Amino acid sequence: MNKAQRHEFFHRLAQQRPKPETELEYQTPFELLVAVMLSAQATDVSVNKVTRQLYPVANTPEAILSLGEEGLAFYLKTLGLFRAKTRHVLATCALLLEQHDGRVPEDRDALEALPGVGRKTANVVLNTIFGWPVMAVDTHIFRLANRTGLAPGKTVRTVEDGLMKKIPKEFLRDAHHWLILHGRYTCKARSPDCAACIVCDLCGFREKTSACSPEFVGKYARLPECPTP
Repeated sequence: MNKAQRHEFFHRLAQQRPKPETELEYQTPFELLVAVMLSAQATDVSVNKVTRQLYPVANTPEAILSLGEEGLAFYLKTLGLFRAKTRHVLATCALLLEQHDGRVPEDRDALEALPGVGRKTANVVLNTIFGWPVMAVDTHIFRLANRTGLAPGKTVRTVEDGLMKKIPKEFLRDAHHWLILHGRYTCKARSPDCAACIVCDLCGFREKTSACSPEFVGKYARLPECPTP
């Protein structure tokens, strides 16, 4: 995918979803941080089901610590790896109180120093809460970057670095959400919906499941704002 194609690629995604947002439900930076921590090897839908029960009871570091390990595990038990997630969330709450006055820090090193918080989680928080133009590469983005030819790479970090270099700067702030949503609902793992893909003609995927529709692509390319499929 060349420079002009990459610009058109994100131009169309921006038309389709002018104001993309995470599908994780949250009201505060802390709630988002915990939700992203819980989302490892879990769907946003399953995490939202958990936090809808948890946050009305405890949605601050102090309140979650007061639940204790068994109390918090009760709410997280439907999630995979819930025991490890319980320990990480409690340890993160303690560290936030000890070192950051209970606030989520706007600092990569400080975020990655929190138990259970890696580079991807830090990038989600920095992008979604603080507006940093960074890229959190999950399975959807990794697949899409390789499949389309947007930024091929064998490792998550290689793909992240490639996307940061190749995404036009004017689209970088929201690119994380555009790519996740496109990968989740259109460029799916087992059955990509190429016929309904607004960037199909720009994609390098050789094994398209169906013919790309020029009429469909042209329709979306012309509209100033496109409906979300």
